[in-house]
Amino acid sequence: MIPDETIEQVRDSTDIVGLIGESVSLKRTGSDYRGPCPFHGGTNRNFTVIPKKGRYHCFVCRESGDVFSWFMKRLGMDYPSAVREAARRTGIVIPERAERAGPDPHEPLYSAMAVGHDWFARQLLELPDAGIAREYLQSRDIPPETAAMLGLGFAPVGNSFLKAMAELGIEERVLIEAGLAAQRDDGSVIPRFRRRLLFPIHDLRGRVVGLGGRLLAPGEPKYLNSPETEIFHKGKQLYNLHQARGPIRKAESVLLVEGYFDVIRLSLAGIENVVAPLGTALTPDQGSLLKRFTPAATILYDSDLPGLRATFRAGDELLRHALQVRVATLPPGEDPDTLVRKGGGAALDAVLGDALDLLERKIQLLERKGLFEGVEHRRDALDRLLPTIRAAADPITRELYLSRVAQRADVRKEVLERELAEGRGAVQRGSGSEGGEGRARATNAVPRARGRRNPETQLLTAMFAAPELIVRAREDVAAALLEKPRLREIFEAIVKDDTSTGQLPGGLSEDAVAAWSYLKEAAERLNNQEVATLYDQAAQILRARTQYREMDALTEPGEKRRKRAALRAQFPAADDWYGYQKAASKAVRSANRS
Repeated sequence: MIPDETIEQVRDSTDIVGLIGESVSLKRTGSDYRGPCPFHGGTNRNFTVIPKKGRYHCFVCRESGDVFSWFMKRLGMDYPSAVREAARRTGIVIPERAERAGPDPHEPLYSAMAVGHDWFARQLLELPDAGIAREYLQSRDIPPETAAMLGLGFAPVGNSFLKAMAELGIEERVLIEAGLAAQRDDGSVIPRFRRRLLFPIHDLRGRVVGLGGRLLAPGEPKYLNSPETEIFHKGKQLYNLHQARGPIRKAESVLLVEGYFDVIRLSLAGIENVVAPLGTALTPDQGSLLKRFTPAATILYDSDLPGLRATFRAGDELLRHALQVRVATLPPGEDPDTLVRKGGGAALDAVLGDALDLLERKIQLLERKGLFEGVEHRRDALDRLLPTIRAAADPITRELYLSRVAQRADVRKEVLERELAEGRGAVQRGSGSEGGEGRARATNAVPRARGRRNPETQLLTAMFAAPELIVRAREDVAAALLEKPRLREIFEAIVKDDTSTGQLPGGLSEDAVAAWSYLKEAAERLNNQEVATLYDQAAQILRARTQYREMDALTEPGEKRRKRAALRAQFPAADDWYGYQKAASKAVRSANRS
């Protein structure tokens, strides 16, 4: 096995123009090179080499790849041999490592994804029914030749995909394991993606491991990713990182955006150090992955309320991995795609030039809301700033944040340090007060905190409010994780029959019927901008709850601290919930003793 970091070094060091120029007559056109295609034997200059991306592409036969693909397709090498030949040419020594016994067990999945992606890409360019996708891309200023270079595809309705794969010898079992097909309860197999524009998702070696599909007709969900497979883990991979890692290292910074089109538009504008999460909040694994390539990040999410919340969640996660984090603020109503389409790279440069440190951006927003005026408001402001200070793993950044917040909120730094060390939150205010009024505040704080943090109710309310989350819930949450029988009953009914927006299903118990009505009413009152956040928090808490209970039962303090630190890194929202529960229990005990 060749180490991934060595493969990256070989790929980045190989002169792809010189390599391909040995057998193809290339002429420079702008920053790229054009020539006749060596794969289909054309005479026109439809074959392009893009040195900035380290890739080649033919606009006629659709052959494309990197330096390793060139050796494999032109000289018949396997992947390890292609890497070693490129390394030999560049003078890079590949360290010896014990070879894995036998072939890669995941090779059938990689092959299925490669064949499936190639078929989808051809449909986008050739299929009459793909006209809706081509028109949609044209409306977003992405012409067919650019779509082909990006490897975009189209999934038609019907079973033509399954028939094509069968003719190519790809078994249904492999298609299901790769996430390209799904099996219904009755045993029938259907394509997973239908009537969707498809975006290929690559691993660091440039292999297609998953797809992201945008629906081009009414319905939900709007975006659908490949499910978790042996080769695709949406929480551990980032869109475009295989192309962006070189520019990220060179710039010593990554630009983090929200969606596929944002990445594509910025890349086409020459901004290459850009990546995006895969439809979820930034995960600890993704934060760790970025830390491998860069010490700094700039977050460029939408500036509306959901975008700001996602910004600060992502920012705190990056701080936990000791990155320096800045936040760029888009004009109202703009996203990176629309901004660059209207104003080009210069418009984005102006936005990035005004980026603020993550904590400074938080302070700026709190100042606009007047939350540093008055004692009670300042307490609220501190509650919103403390999580970001707590997230800062870099000791210098943490020290600077403490000093800045102490100065702005007019609170002694020692008090903030003690607050951080004890992990106290707003739920504890008043718990140590003397007299009946203080005890009443402490006692009343408990049910409010518990109601707000009840993960089972929170999850179901979000699913009622946004039925598109049902698809995610099927993959993210096992019914057994819901401990209240009536709520588990409702969850099973929703994920089985998609009944959250329809009539009350038959067969529910009286308790479940009562809870159903309550959840429907709560969902109607829910702010639509909060739904995704509520769902993500609840799903994370439910997955982590048992582990926190096991940690709580530990008796050795050092072991308990280490276990909690590991859980906090993996489940930050669950750790906040655990802190609420401990604080609430402590408040009740204190009030009862008084």
